[in-house]
Amino acid sequence: QCVCNDYGTECLLNAMENANGPFSYYCLCNCICILIMNITWLCSRSDLSLDLEDCMAALDLFLRNEFEEAQERLRTSKDSMYHALTYATILEMQAMMTFDPQHIQIAGNTMKEAQAICQRHRKKSSFSKSFTEEELHAEVCYAECLLQRAALTFLQDENMISFIKGGIKVRNSYQIYKELHSVLQSTAYTQADNHGHFEGGVKLGVGAFNLMISMLPTRTLKLVEFVGFSGNKDFGLQQLQEGSAESTLRAFLCNMLLLCYHTFMSFILGTGEGDVEDAEKLLQPYLKKYPKGSIFLFFAGRIEEIKGNLDTAIKRFEECCEAQQQWKQFHHMCYWELMWCFTYKRHWKMAYFYADLLSKESCWSKATYAYMKAAYLSMLSKDDCLTFEETEVTLFRQVPSLKQKIAGKSLPTEKFAIRKARRYLSENPIPLPAPPLEMMYIWNGYTVIGKQKDLTEGMLKTLDEAQAKLESCPRTEFSIDDQCLLSLLKGLCLKHLGHQEEAEHYFTHVLCNETQIKYDHYLVPNALLEHGLLCLEQGRNIEAVKLLEAAKHNYKNYSMESRTHFRIQAALQKAREFGENGTHEPCSPLQAAGAQ
Repeated sequence: QCVCNDYGTECLLNAMENANGPFSYYCLCNCICILIMNITWLCSRSDLSLDLEDCMAALDLFLRNEFEEAQERLRTSKDSMYHALTYATILEMQAMMTFDPQHIQIAGNTMKEAQAICQRHRKKSSFSKSFTEEELHAEVCYAECLLQRAALTFLQDENMISFIKGGIKVRNSYQIYKELHSVLQSTAYTQADNHGHFEGGVKLGVGAFNLMISMLPTRTLKLVEFVGFSGNKDFGLQQLQEGSAESTLRAFLCNMLLLCYHTFMSFILGTGEGDVEDAEKLLQPYLKKYPKGSIFLFFAGRIEEIKGNLDTAIKRFEECCEAQQQWKQFHHMCYWELMWCFTYKRHWKMAYFYADLLSKESCWSKATYAYMKAAYLSMLSKDDCLTFEETEVTLFRQVPSLKQKIAGKSLPTEKFAIRKARRYLSENPIPLPAPPLEMMYIWNGYTVIGKQKDLTEGMLKTLDEAQAKLESCPRTEFSIDDQCLLSLLKGLCLKHLGHQEEAEHYFTHVLCNETQIKYDHYLVPNALLEHGLLCLEQGRNIEAVKLLEAAKHNYKNYSMESRTHFRIQAALQKAREFGENGTHEPCSPLQAAGAQ
């Protein structure tokens, strides 16, 4: 700093404007020295450092909802592996939010191009065991391209069979991350200027692989272990946590994976016990820095939703929609969650409103949206239905024709909706007893309402009404299936209210009628799963494991089988932890209140 209290170019301007001043020559000489040092420093910085800095700036634009500006900044560099990877990552995020086949195709092609750029920067000789800094970064970027291409495959197929079929490419990614992790642990490794970004990349990959593999159902896990994969959930979470704590390019992705795990994967593919406190801690710094950032407002809403604070969640999702208009896919994600929030509140008209918005604007699953619209109309009175242009029966009949395939595969949720809608194809359709409440179970929504007594009691009342209506109608070929469905859902509500003996009675009722169920065969393994989870809560560990093992081994080829197996795996993991610790988790405050 010069005596005129200015820096660099400001000092030079000061000297020029005050040529006769007492410090003009001193300022002139001083500022020239400063500028020379700055130029020397810039020239000495590597292209890699400058690329990383520019990508960090582009990411900042993206998180401020300036999506087009961020992409334009990343497109300007033709041979930068970090620009190519970051640009492809943004396109992949877009594809994951829209499920649009065109977006998925573009993201996949762009990621392939990024992979080719990374390949050009990788180590040329396999004989040398040492890496330059650029080669290390090329390795981690190359592995990340492969990992993200695998994630696109996972997007298309829930049971991850396609992920395994990726074969050598996915295995290469896994092996590269393992090798780079060993490099970081080696005493011969010397930290270079951009060590933090490199280490963050390794933690992202190692953490993601360990976390994803650890969640796989046992039969799929045995297959991946056979070809050399292994996964440790705790280690994966630790790696991602460490990666998210640093100010690096990958910190955001580590953070997003953790948030997705705690607020989605552990709920939809697990027992519904994500760490909400950890999710809030991860989110707060970003929400403070980017108060209007769509991504962070969305996760803020999701956290409030799974806590059972539905009004606050609705407000957050609405804020997210208002924050920007460039990427409508953020709106669609919010519409989906708003639809469920109003479902949990039993506000069927508002739930229909958001299902209708999705059917008009989103490409993810027209069949699912049509099914949900019909499901909500089925919960309204005949007079209320007169205000809608569409009818319940017409919408249910549309569902099969709206089926789509992504990369040659049908969505499991669509298959489920089509099977259920078949009852409406005949001239005299037989109504489903409570279709929104059934689909709510598929998405593990009872874990959400279980946080609030009034929501659970309200849902139980609706199920009792459906039960009374079912009993007043003539018996049909679907009567036993419908009765077992209502028993499963009532058992869930009673479990969350703390009435555990009654809940167990309803789960057992499903098992007792197993041989009479004609269509909804998924009910039996899921009743075993829920019964097993109930036993775990009561400390009946041995009995719980028997029930879960029966659900895992004795049933196959039923609706949403992969999702059920993910949940069984999570429940068995919980049982193993119980066995190791010799204790079981206490019941929730709501359950405790109900027991009293």
